[in-house]
Amino acid sequence: MQEQAIQDTYPANLAHCYGCGRLNSQGHHVRTFWDGDETVSRFTPQPWHTAVPGFVYGGLIASLVDCHSTGTAAAAAYRAAGREPGSEPPLRFVTGSLHVDYLKPTPLGGELVIRGRVKEIKGRKVVVESTVYADGVATARGEVVALQMPDNFGQT
Repeated sequence: MQEQAIQDTYPANLAHCYGCGRLNSQGHHVRTFWDGDETVSRFTPQPWHTAVPGFVYGGLIASLVDCHSTGTAAAAAYRAAGREPGSEPPLRFVTGSLHVDYLKPTPLGGELVIRGRVKEIKGRKVVVESTVYADGVATARGEVVALQMPDNFGQT
């Protein structure tokens, strides 16, 4: 695995996302790395991420799938273009569509592993499938249609 997460390469004006922005002090700080042909993120839910005692809130699961998938899209776009992550102009993606299937309750109290794979790259669109695992058991699966941001998005 590489040492630098794709989110670490986002320019400062695009690094404030609640799910993955390194500059959002209150956020989740999702960090996505290549692991062969897949991507991986790790996240440990806290007690306040509770849905019912002992289980993770589904909105958090959706957020993890969302940010891991848009990070995967960015990493894949750089790779497909033969460019280093973070090179100019930045390749940054937003969510066009998010679908999550909850396969079984996700237990609270351990690290979650999110694995993603690119299903399709077509122009400025990348389709990513991500799966959330708890103790090696798939608990949720999602698909994100990620759209490349216009060059002027996020500029003030």
